Amino acid sequence: LMMLYFVVDTTDEDFKKEIPSMPGQYQLSLKQLEKTVGEAVDAGLRSLMLFGIPKHKDAIASEAYAPNGIVQRAIRMLKAKWPELQVVTDVCLCEYTSHGHCGILKEGDTCGEVVNDPTLELLAKTALSHVEAGADMVAPSDMMDGRILAIRETLDEAGYVNTPIMSYAVKYASAFYGPFRAAAGSAPSFGDRKGYQMDPHNRKEALKECALDEAEGADILMVKPALSYLDVIRECSDAFDLPMCAYSVSGEYAMIKAAAINGWIDEERVVLEALLGIRRAGAKLILTYYAEEALKKGWVR
Repeated sequence: LMMLYFVVDTTDEDFKKEIPSMPGQYQLSLKQLEKTVGEAVDAGLRSLMLFGIPKHKDAIASEAYAPNGIVQRAIRMLKAKWPELQVVTDVCLCEYTSHGHCGILKEGDTCGEVVNDPTLELLAKTALSHVEAGADMVAPSDMMDGRILAIRETLDEAGYVNTPIMSYAVKYASAFYGPFRAAAGSAPSFGDRKGYQMDPHNRKEALKECALDEAEGADILMVKPALSYLDVIRECSDAFDLPMCAYSVSGEYAMIKAAAINGWIDEERVVLEALLGIRRAGAKLILTYYAEEALKKGWVR
């Protein structure tokens, strides 16, 4: 299980803000992240993924690849404190762009078209900055074509030939991302992401996307979301030898947590049954907002 954390660039060291649509999940200052992760590590957490919320956003997502950006500082802090903790970073521009899209926009285009190839350079630059800060693995989630190859070549050229890439290979344009976009402040200011994320109707495209990312140098393949796409996880797991990851997204967490708060379900049993279903479908690695709680409460070991 891999836990996910939102770290905020703020001067308030004690900043800890609960995410309304994700009870039990927080936006955290660097200091609060250290405290929270420390408790989770003591409970048995071995891996996590970081998302950053910057002070400043602009059209070219400059804070995403800033050497002293919030994610880069968080990586250095975590690896200095817990060298054996596997620190993985989400590589995308949506949290850092003023328009909220995952790539840069075509200059002068009033429709706001995301341009693929110029975005690749910035994604690769972001990934390299994370690895230079000490990240154990990078996970590009932008869904631009060719981004795995661009990142792999950039890391290799810089000498990081053994740093793995976990690809968001199969990322559907899903309504289940709603709570996350509020948490990360990454909702698009216009339009949607259907131009570069996958149509939920399309199953066969998942195999194509996995094949392309494998050929470009991905080390782990991911399907996102998880519970509504168990058939896709199974099919991709059967078709490829690379380890399969599934991301149980914010909307899945929010539904279970809301039902549990209202006393409508047995939370522990439902969480474990959902995780088991994802595992049974073929996922070897599960990203879930329940990872920390499940460890602390002894639901999993």
